[in-house]
Amino acid sequence: MSVDIDITGLPPERIQFSPSPLAELGAMLHALAEPAHHPGLHGWVTATASCLKPDLADRLTEADFLWSSTRSDLLLPAVPRATLAEELDDLDRMDDETFTSAAFEITCTGDYERGRPSPLVDARERAQVRELSAARGPRQAEFTDRMLTDPASLRAWLRRLFEDCEQAFFADNWQRVRVQLAADARQKADLLRRKGLADALAAVSPAVSLSGDRSRIVVDKLVHGRTTAYGKGVTFLPTAFGWPHLFAVHRSGWQPVIQYPVPGPDLPQHTAPQLVQQRLEALAHPVRMRLCRHLARGPHTTGELATSYGLTPPEVSRHIAVLKKAGLLTTRRRGRYVLHQLDLTVAARLGSDFLEAVLI
Repeated sequence: MSVDIDITGLPPERIQFSPSPLAELGAMLHALAEPAHHPGLHGWVTATASCLKPDLADRLTEADFLWSSTRSDLLLPAVPRATLAEELDDLDRMDDETFTSAAFEITCTGDYERGRPSPLVDARERAQVRELSAARGPRQAEFTDRMLTDPASLRAWLRRLFEDCEQAFFADNWQRVRVQLAADARQKADLLRRKGLADALAAVSPAVSLSGDRSRIVVDKLVHGRTTAYGKGVTFLPTAFGWPHLFAVHRSGWQPVIQYPVPGPDLPQHTAPQLVQQRLEALAHPVRMRLCRHLARGPHTTGELATSYGLTPPEVSRHIAVLKKAGLLTTRRRGRYVLHQLDLTVAARLGSDFLEAVLI
């Protein structure tokens, strides 16, 4: 599964790497709303949340469906600006129908990729949005009613909310990370210019690549999606607060945007969902699970494993090949012997339950 962005005929200069204040604010708001997604930000989340004034904290809860479970496309601008105020001005210039559709695109509509008519003008869509909002609780239902009955007032309220966030915590944090994000964007743009798009995408994330025919940017995600960048371009937004999330805007009619986490010394390397699936499938076989238990304790040859488990060496070799392809084993040669061992660092990233199971 993947999100595919068709770039056929797209000139390289239409591929942009740039930090966005609004996108970084969205990443911070998501971390505050879903701290369990971001264990590395636990200290920041605790300190920031404890300093929020009660009124601001309540207002953030009212609108958190825009950034909690996922991120509204409103918060991932295709044309980044230097300041949050400039990006909020761009949102103000968006017409009410487009703005309202985007606000409800994730939580209250069932067809993100093709888009839906605006609930401001389509009665059926309006009824569905209200029904799905009610299912998500009274706060979102009230927010939805305000958006549908008086969008101008609600949009002004939302802008004030973002401006209050800037004063309360965003401005200081943006000042701290914007240089890092700008440097990362320059580095990716330089890679694009010197080595080409494939190298630039590889530097963005292992989950982002160029298709074999070089006609598509492929984002490895647990969803299917297709869009085109022709005539619009593609924007890449680095984020310091977004790890481990990789967002790809592929809504019909919108310019594709990819927000990617900037690697840091305390952050593990991002693992593509396809590789995670491959590892889980490799471990689903009971024989390979038993082999992993043996290999977790030390290096062993194929012959030793065959003797221990009553298997033939070719059988063991086939299982070892699957585990190696999934990146779960390390291999080294000692004289004429080849020794295999479970990579405990990789195993730990799959989860503590698995690690305990093979080490028990």
